Amino acid sequence: MFCEQSPACCSSRYGLAFLSCYGFFVAYALRVNLSVAMVDMVKNRSSVNNSSSVCPHHSIPVPKSNHSASVYDWDSETQGWILGSFFYGYILTQIPGGYLARKYGAKWLFGIGILCTVIFTLLTPVAADLGAGYLIAVRVLEGIGEGVSYPAMHAMWASWAPPLERSRLLTISYTGAQLGTVVALPLCGQICFYLDWTYVFYIFGAVGLLWFVLWAYFVSNSPSFHKRISEDEKTYIMASLKNELSPTTDYIPWTSILKSLPLWAIVVAHFSYNWTFYTLLTLLPTYMNDILGFSIQQNGMLSALPYLGCWLLALLGGQLADLLREKYLIRTVIVRKAFTIVGMVGPAVFLIAAGYTGCNYVLAIAFLTLSSSLGGISASGFNINHLDIAPSYAGILLGITNSFATEKVRKNTIPEWQIVFYISAAINIFGAVFFTIFGKGTVQPWAVQRIQIR
Repeated sequence: MFCEQSPACCSSRYGLAFLSCYGFFVAYALRVNLSVAMVDMVKNRSSVNNSSSVCPHHSIPVPKSNHSASVYDWDSETQGWILGSFFYGYILTQIPGGYLARKYGAKWLFGIGILCTVIFTLLTPVAADLGAGYLIAVRVLEGIGEGVSYPAMHAMWASWAPPLERSRLLTISYTGAQLGTVVALPLCGQICFYLDWTYVFYIFGAVGLLWFVLWAYFVSNSPSFHKRISEDEKTYIMASLKNELSPTTDYIPWTSILKSLPLWAIVVAHFSYNWTFYTLLTLLPTYMNDILGFSIQQNGMLSALPYLGCWLLALLGGQLADLLREKYLIRTVIVRKAFTIVGMVGPAVFLIAAGYTGCNYVLAIAFLTLSSSLGGISASGFNINHLDIAPSYAGILLGITNSFATEKVRKNTIPEWQIVFYISAAINIFGAVFFTIFGKGTVQPWAVQRIQIR
């Protein structure tokens, strides 16, 4: 059924996985850095809410460094617009990103998209000095650049990932997002404290420029065009995909795509998961500061713990998912649904529990970490199912499902956050149930255009 595997060690496909992991590391570091920096950019953040439901502020006394960076008198509504503005741009380029990657190739679309985010990140301190409106505009432009990243990478993996290695390769690649969050959140806190908040954008911007140089030099759109790939690996990849890919890039069956129930199962699951993920990604530093009372240097370290767990379980889940499919011959659809249930229902339970920990900091962090960690399991569930049902159109499908990612909340009391957690948990469970009922694990008939012989 599948040809003999080419060794993974020093292979081009795993090289692509690690370089794209670095790319997503950059993308998410640039996405979350403002969430931490905002705590240091704004005046009187500790006095946002004096309600008895907010935990008392606690921090370790440390010498205050001399900061020369500006601070701004932005109210909570303005801060909400600034933090959420990234996603207004991000949502615009999801579907176009998938189409352009299929039509013209994913390498430069992915690379230039993240490069644009890097450039605007470097301009962030200037934009903030000019005013909140300029900063919002810069963040929207960052979102536009980064919005093509997932659709482009999904389109690239359609040409690079052998079916029985998809879970492993894609989890290595996409967990760069969690890794970027894990590193950026605590490091941004330390940079803000010991330097000032402007260096958050300069340092991570420089890391992004280095990534672009490596990406431009080492990556190719497909095995056919790669200059350093071995013949054995090229033959293995292309032979394993020959019956799954459409022979043309011109034809896109839009009607069949939009009528596909397995696709809408992914849409619902993806939306449900993203509702929770982006709520925490954008607002967890604020929750730590305004509700749990952690100082900026503690904030980043503790905010990163949920994503560290997510990264580890996503990587382990990818290995386990492919092992179950390859060695134990468990059907792909069963693996995808099982991983989706664990990765969405489990987080819902611990998210609700986190809302009832009050000011017990240890339990709050433990439950949020367990919730996010279990969410990593879904990386081998619905999250890569696009490549199972329609690899030729995976970028476009990912663009469609990822267009439902935007969600913005501004809450300042524990009861209000309990409502947020309940809503997120309910949506997560609904998404898992819907995907379990309607999800599929095989290439759909409309996804492979064949010549009809009459």
